[in-house]
Amino acid sequence: MDVTTVRLIERTRNLPRIPVRRIAIRRIPVRRIPVRQILCLLPLVLVAVVAVRHRAVLAEGFRHLGTAEWPWLAAAVGTTCLTWVAAACVRQGALVERLPARRLLATQFAAGAANHLLPTGLGATAVNLRFMTVCGVPLGPASSALALYLLAESVARVALLLVLLAAFPDALRLGALVPDAAVGLLLLAAGAVLCVVAAVLLAVRRVRAAVRSFLRTALGEARSVHARPARALALWGGSFAFPLLQAGGLVAVGLALDLGVSVPHMVVAYLAATAAVALVPTPGGLGSVDAALVVALVAAGGPAAVATAVVLAYRIITMWLPLLPGALTLGALVRLKVI
Repeated sequence: MDVTTVRLIERTRNLPRIPVRRIAIRRIPVRRIPVRQILCLLPLVLVAVVAVRHRAVLAEGFRHLGTAEWPWLAAAVGTTCLTWVAAACVRQGALVERLPARRLLATQFAAGAANHLLPTGLGATAVNLRFMTVCGVPLGPASSALALYLLAESVARVALLLVLLAAFPDALRLGALVPDAAVGLLLLAAGAVLCVVAAVLLAVRRVRAAVRSFLRTALGEARSVHARPARALALWGGSFAFPLLQAGGLVAVGLALDLGVSVPHMVVAYLAATAAVALVPTPGGLGSVDAALVVALVAAGGPAAVATAVVLAYRIITMWLPLLPGALTLGALVRLKVI
């Protein structure tokens, strides 16, 4: 190293040090998507869409309500309100853990609106499952409680229908309304669905294991529920009261519009119609339930025009009038993090 290089190094060592300023990097705030706010408004948007699509039905139904006897319509509104109480009893009866009563009742009211906006059973199932998990119930017992509720309600509905058909064998005069070919196609479709389910269970081991695990959990929860008399009474009492209250609303509307069909026959017509369309995946049974109710009331002996008016008025009371308050309740429950 020569002398010049050594001198340069010494000079650089003696130079004053310039402080290095740290540049502050500003973080750009990332806006989060307001998912909960969107979920609060979504039910109202769906209500508006459904109402616009069925505005003609709404107008016709309200026109028939204007010509009906108001005391019977008030009775129909009262029985409709009691259906939410019966649903809350069944939901609590299907679960060992105790749920908060007021929030449970509000959830059933909101679940009714969700059920009319989504395919049959899906909306209410999602709302109730979310409510139970928020209340601290594990997913397994919550799913088992939903399955037990559906089973108890289906058994009660079919049992009531069979008992009333045995007591009033002439309640439904189907005749040419339901051709033999339709019955054959229905049985064929049911058999095909059962064959597909059986094939999937036999072929896919994971599905078979999941179903076996779920059934084991569900049976355990069912035994625990029936070991408590209060839970069993709420489960089965509510399961039988729920379809009877729904049928009571139809009876009240039928009496309000002077349908001319006896009360037991109207109850049989309602149970038969709702049992027939239970597997049709339409939102709230829109269209399918209406058509089945008209057919059942005509088969019970009512005039077609009056039966159509009764069904339209009944659906206004049980579906359209509670739809907007139910959607608002659903949005409020989402905002309050109840569901």
